[in-house]
Amino acid sequence: MHAGTDIVLDMARRAGRLTEEELARITTRQQELAAEQERAPSAAEVAVSLELLTDEECCEWMVAEFALPRVSLTGRAVAGEVLGLLEGEQARRYDALPIELRDDTLVLGMADPLDVDAIDDLAALTGRLVEPVLVARGELRAALDRFYGSAEEPEISVEMVAGGDGADGELAGTESGAEDAPIIRRLRGIISDASRRRASDVHLEPLERRFRVRYRIDGRLLEVEGLPKRLQLPLISRAKIMAGMSIAEKRLPQDGRIQHRVDGRTIDLRVSSVPTAHGESIVMRLLDTEGLNPDLAELGLLSEDEAQLRRFVGQSDGMVLVTGPTGSGKTTTLYSCLHAINRPDRKIITVEDPVEYQLSGVNQVPVRSEVGLSFAAALRAMLRQAPNVVMVGEVRDRETAEIAINASLTGHLVFSTLHTNDAPGAVTRLIDLGVKPFLIASALRAVVAQRLVRRVCEGCAEVEAPSEMARALFADAGLDAMGTPQCRRGKGCADCNQTGYRGRLAIFEFFVVNETIERMIHDHVDLPTLRSAALAAGMRSLRMDGLRKVQLGLTTLDEILAATVSEDSA
Repeated sequence: MHAGTDIVLDMARRAGRLTEEELARITTRQQELAAEQERAPSAAEVAVSLELLTDEECCEWMVAEFALPRVSLTGRAVAGEVLGLLEGEQARRYDALPIELRDDTLVLGMADPLDVDAIDDLAALTGRLVEPVLVARGELRAALDRFYGSAEEPEISVEMVAGGDGADGELAGTESGAEDAPIIRRLRGIISDASRRRASDVHLEPLERRFRVRYRIDGRLLEVEGLPKRLQLPLISRAKIMAGMSIAEKRLPQDGRIQHRVDGRTIDLRVSSVPTAHGESIVMRLLDTEGLNPDLAELGLLSEDEAQLRRFVGQSDGMVLVTGPTGSGKTTTLYSCLHAINRPDRKIITVEDPVEYQLSGVNQVPVRSEVGLSFAAALRAMLRQAPNVVMVGEVRDRETAEIAINASLTGHLVFSTLHTNDAPGAVTRLIDLGVKPFLIASALRAVVAQRLVRRVCEGCAEVEAPSEMARALFADAGLDAMGTPQCRRGKGCADCNQTGYRGRLAIFEFFVVNETIERMIHDHVDLPTLRSAALAAGMRSLRMDGLRKVQLGLTTLDEILAATVSEDSA
């Protein structure tokens, strides 16, 4: 709303400075510019650009009508930390320049100090109370070019003039680009630091008295910084702007995406905001679009399991499921399966929520529930595209499960995921969703359950003798504890942040549907009986697979026991 400057036109008309023809010309030009620009110009701004009024006349009328305080920016210096509260693009969008900081109140020079919407937006962006003062528009824009660099050359550095301290203080002789404003630089630094430390996600969390930043590294949350509460609003607002979210909406959850380059690599961030008691919580999930290596050989499957999986993904029909909790690497396993069979003579279509990584040669469809494109709706449409291979990001309901299974029975190879504790549990989960057991028995080829555990740091790994508990567990699993000299533990070093672990690997449970298992599914046997039959047929449980990897020195017993705690009650 350009309340102040638009009233100026009425005053100019009453003063005889504008004719009705000139007013109509201004209105027409304003409408044309409003259709072209994100933020519509005021009528007074258009009048000045058409040389029908002058900046000085507009300011004089606004002061006379509204008794607004007016300041001059000619020759005025501004402290660098004050300028840093807004980036150049934002300052130009709102025709506003940070001038002075008085305690928690920011004095803003504005061409229209009565623009309430702009003032609200600027208060949210800066995290400060805003006190607007009037500045002639031409003078304001000259100051914006002086302090932030010209709009045509955004990389020109911000001008900081030597001076004193306090609200009118200036920073001596330093130059910093507009893009290096403190809030922008701080958020970009957090993202870059998280990427370099191999974090999977970044948590910006508002607490009662401070603002906490945590990274999830190798599956564990680590607090890296506690920031002053005053930085909460500007950092969250900046993150939401970068992610394409509305900074005005603070009551509802929002989702967005950011692309950021770190050390020459493109990092994709999935951003989620949720309102909490002390402000909005932001979580940014980092996806290294250039670091994905979808190769079955890199998954960490033991040789016999990898050979079986390759055999099933090479078939022409049937269903292969990957199960496990959120964040257990299911998507990576599915992408590896697709990568292994991605050839020019095969049409592969996926439906995902959302599409996390782009796979060359694969048709990937994102779920869009707001327009009715659910998993089931997308899957129906995909089947009319005559695909050879279909991947459904997740089976969530009966309709999706039945369409996917029917597709696998009609000549399609179908991949999908489920949330279950173990591999045989996928059968009971599908039955619970309402799928007939005889359909499951006919369609299902294999289920891979998995968990992620931390890998022993190669930089500080030491060989250790198996403990008594380890020996007992190895014996129960039929493994030779005496022949395991490679059991290792990291003592802690700078590379692993003194944790003894660096990176993660997966442990697997590979459930194959043979003729015996197929009959048992058809007869709807209970889960313990089904699991016992699978173990008797050679299935290696998650814990057994983990113990093998402990023997190989890849991880530790502590990690395996923590990841397979559900097997203690089995």
